[in-house]
Amino acid sequence: MSRRQGESSGFRGNKSFLPSKPCVACGRAMTWRKAWARNWDEVKFCSDACRKRGAAGGPAR
Repeated sequence: MSRRQGESSGFRGNKSFLPSKPCVACGRAMTWRKAWARNWDEVKFCSDACRKRGAAGGPAR
């Protein structure tokens, strides 16, 4: 491991501290991912399937 125990980091393996928001298509909660760090405000869908369905699809449950 490259991190020392005293080193501070916002994320320590506990996803409950990460921001989340609902998917526009299905309503599931999406938890922040490092890949979305630059465009988190523009992320609307949780998956490719939801993106294809779009906002008009409504909840699929």
